[in-house]
Amino acid sequence: MQQRCRWGIVGTGKIASIMARALRDSSTGRLVAVASRSNSRARDFAAEFEVATHHGSYESLIADPEVEIVYVASRHPDHRACATAAADAGKHVLCEKPLAMNARDAAEIVEAARRNGTFLMEAFAYRCHPQTSRLVEILANGDVGQVRIVDAAFGYDAGPAPGNYLLAHDLGGGGILDVGCYATSMAHLIAATASGGEAVACSDLAGAARIGSSGVDHYAAAVIKFPGQVIARVACAIQLNLDSTLRIYGTKGTVIVPSPWLPGRHGPPPTILVHRHGSGPAQIDVDASADLYVREVDAVGALVRQGARSHPLMGWDESLANMTTLDRWREAIGLGNPQDDGQPAAGVHAAGITSPGRA
Repeated sequence: MQQRCRWGIVGTGKIASIMARALRDSSTGRLVAVASRSNSRARDFAAEFEVATHHGSYESLIADPEVEIVYVASRHPDHRACATAAADAGKHVLCEKPLAMNARDAAEIVEAARRNGTFLMEAFAYRCHPQTSRLVEILANGDVGQVRIVDAAFGYDAGPAPGNYLLAHDLGGGGILDVGCYATSMAHLIAATASGGEAVACSDLAGAARIGSSGVDHYAAAVIKFPGQVIARVACAIQLNLDSTLRIYGTKGTVIVPSPWLPGRHGPPPTILVHRHGSGPAQIDVDASADLYVREVDAVGALVRQGARSHPLMGWDESLANMTTLDRWREAIGLGNPQDDGQPAAGVHAAGITSPGRA
């Protein structure tokens, strides 16, 4: 039996807890270390999830020789520093979305993985679910003809609490970076599938948003044009509940995915509805036997053991193209962040990350 991959988690927030539970149920991985900028938080997290080692700095975990795969679950402004340092230490990386605060920083992360020969994946867990694989198959087979319009939305009301990082501009808050990245990433996947499978860049974009008093977008929408006659209408929100679904309009029919982002975790079971012109709707039920995040952990572990450098449905070129689209969306609504002018946010300084040599 192949040895389980040894994971370390950077960060102790909500998504870190979700992934710790997924690692507990994983067949390919085990959690061996956790890190926080607060030693007490790291200690408490380690005790809750029965983790052998905790670190009071991100840098210490990255240098830990017991860690093979680093899951970057820190806040958005720390992603670049943590992911590049991990790759430079010879670690494989699963980095929470968005991969970075902007396309320039994302390119630094990809280059670090490239030069060190390490695995890197942006953590869009839905890309590891069979629902997404089945959707790509339906579109690639031309079941609804040529794709023309994509409607993708992801939005929820996080409430007005001023301590919420989603409302903090210097922490990369706002809907576009938090959940708008899902909608644009799906649009990129569909546009790439329609173009034969290669990542495609956004060719034009127009956007609008409601920006709150703290300087983050509360809700936003954009129309995106891709090569190959594909147009996407995307929307996101952190202060408004949206119908978080996916619709794809083709020349011969329509595809509806009721739960595209967290299949099997919330809402209806994983299902794809295909409406072909001239025939009744077909419902395609997808295997819901395993948790979404367990699937993600096991997919990454299997790919690392195979010597792969990326996930077949979440390649580096697509992450970079998606980050460029997010930059253009924020530019269209007049919203920047501290990283855009080369000035790192306070969170990056606080992380205390440098790039050590290989462990």
